[in-house]
Amino acid sequence: MNNSFADGAILTVAADTHIGRLTINRPEKRNALNDAMWRALPAALDWLVDTVDARVVIIEGAGGRDFSAGADIGEFETLRKDAATARAYEAGNSAAFAAIRTCPVPVIAAIRGICFGGGFGIAAAADIRLADDTARFAIPAARLGLAYPLDAVQDLVRALGDQRARHALYSTQEISAADALACGCLLSLFRPDQLEAEALGLAADIATAAPLSVRASKYAVSAQNSGSDQDWQRAADIAA
Repeated sequence: MNNSFADGAILTVAADTHIGRLTINRPEKRNALNDAMWRALPAALDWLVDTVDARVVIIEGAGGRDFSAGADIGEFETLRKDAATARAYEAGNSAAFAAIRTCPVPVIAAIRGICFGGGFGIAAAADIRLADDTARFAIPAARLGLAYPLDAVQDLVRALGDQRARHALYSTQEISAADALACGCLLSLFRPDQLEAEALGLAADIATAAPLSVRASKYAVSAQNSGSDQDWQRAADIAA
């Protein structure tokens, strides 16, 4: 089964193997996300998990070249023209990151090429990150005079570690695929011709595992990360 959102800029496909795939489909813009795409991401994930029973979701960029260049800055002149519109715009970003972070099933980011800004935020919110050796990571917010959303910064710290996250945010310098692997941001690094098969293989392993056990594990890890009493109780309830 398949579905599309944001006029086809977000594509979803689910197979009878319980593997869902969510594709950021704007390759002519290096898969930069416009506001409609940010706001469509939660609904796309809900469709995969709730409607077609995906037990794992792979997020990828269309075109075989880039994961995502992040937010489409061409919209900023109108959608981030003042404090009020900036807050409204960032609320859409944060909802997308939260939908990935709190998705009831594991989310795998399969990363090629550019993974910048909000694209890096999407990847950082995922449970597991795989990449090929063309991947490049950066947070250019300081060059654009922007503050990165707080929840996304928390995801970056979890993904990169404290010092690497500080360096990425302060300097805006790129992080190579090899450096991202070395600091633990990536689980594994592959040749470009290997990435899809490896991502699907991992997804198949997850999809064929006991789904409630996997879900309980995800909630337990999330509770450890947040330290929230509410999250601990939810994890305990699901485990029970």
